[in-house]
Amino acid sequence: MPVSRRRRSPRAALPVTVLATLSAAVLCAGPAGADEPPTGDQGLVLTMTGAGNSWSRGVRLSCPDIHRRHPHAGAACDALTWARGDLDALPGQPHTCTREYDPVTVSATGTWRGVPVNWRKEFPNACTMDSATGPVFRF
Repeated sequence: MPVSRRRRSPRAALPVTVLATLSAAVLCAGPAGADEPPTGDQGLVLTMTGAGNSWSRGVRLSCPDIHRRHPHAGAACDALTWARGDLDALPGQPHTCTREYDPVTVSATGTWRGVPVNWRKEFPNACTMDSATGPVFRF
């Protein structure tokens, strides 16, 4: 069967051209405000890592958490405010834990109310970490 060499009419090409132009505009554009410098509190990047880096997860916490990245942002911000940004002074939420040894390392880097933070600590297991840090590392 022979292939038709008929050209598309300009009307048929118009939707394709419009679609291609819109797609290019969407792909080239960054998120709203991407070129604007950040303002105010930059927040903290919180990470949690299992023994031997067998697993890892992290989240960004800014107070107030307008982007809803941290699942317990309100309580985490309250705890950090109470501790004046000192993660070693977090009130935590003490509870009984087993003596299982499955180390968890947590870290916080960034700024808290304009003050640089670079904190890291290892706990014997996730339960003792949660007991000591409360909602800050519950993600």
